[in-house]
Amino acid sequence: MKLVDHVVRSFKVAKVFRENTDKIKTIDFSPNGDALISCSDDDQIVIYDCEKGTLTKTVNSKKYGVDLIHFTHAKNTAIHSSTKVDDTIRYLSLHDNKYIRYFPGHTKKVVSLCISPIEDSFISGSLDKTLRLWDLRSPNCQGMMQLSGRPVTAYDPEGLIFAVGLNSECVKLYDLRSFDKGPFVSFDQVQEKECDWTGLKFSRDGKTVLISTNGSIIRLIDAFHGTPLQTFTGHLNNKGIPIEASFSPDSQFIFSGSTDGRVHVWNADTGYKVCVLNADHTGPVQCVQFNPKFMMLASACTNMAFWLPTAEESVSA
Repeated sequence: MKLVDHVVRSFKVAKVFRENTDKIKTIDFSPNGDALISCSDDDQIVIYDCEKGTLTKTVNSKKYGVDLIHFTHAKNTAIHSSTKVDDTIRYLSLHDNKYIRYFPGHTKKVVSLCISPIEDSFISGSLDKTLRLWDLRSPNCQGMMQLSGRPVTAYDPEGLIFAVGLNSECVKLYDLRSFDKGPFVSFDQVQEKECDWTGLKFSRDGKTVLISTNGSIIRLIDAFHGTPLQTFTGHLNNKGIPIEASFSPDSQFIFSGSTDGRVHVWNADTGYKVCVLNADHTGPVQCVQFNPKFMMLASACTNMAFWLPTAEESVSA
């Protein structure tokens, strides 16, 4: 089934989960699309089965809190940042709810965390103005960069390059094998005046980079030259929260939540707004992602919603 305008417009909420008592902050699909994990302000980690549309497990992280959760390459493990005690990153076995390893080092809140698409390594960025590179097998940081401000970071789809957004005005690209030599290219952007960058994502084809903010603006730039391609607006963010923007797996559509509980969809090439999807979200939709393998969308406020197309076609991507 091909993702085209009329199919996107046909998406409807198929299932709503109400396990959380507070805002869901991060969601992440497993690489094979079978599972979805979320974390929330009520210190809960919830795992869902995407094929069955069911809740698999709930794990509490009351002691350390939880944010920025991501599956590792093994489906039954995840990493997350902490909201209590300290700013250590934690590696969790979801099978028995035990921590496998701790990654200490950051001295302020971790605001960016991403797993390599190809190996068991990850990058973290913190308000302490450092970026750290890690290997899941070692508690010791494999490399560290001092930065000039708050970072947002992302791996490219091949896991060879990573991007760092700084001070909401510059994107720097680094070669993973020689990051200590500094960026091989920097793209200066128009500095955001009324909001801050809160996330970076490469498109799956590696050609563009999507910049999320805590305002009502999303930017798309060329990954090779830094040229501004599109600015997506029209979604509401009047609370200054980091609303996630995401690509469809084919890189053709951009999805974003909004503080009015709706999901906005744009065409990535033209910037044209394809539709606004209405859900029963009771609060701001901070998280929106498209499943990497199946024709489904997930969006979250305090509740988690699974969306499926109602167009008369197969639901397997």
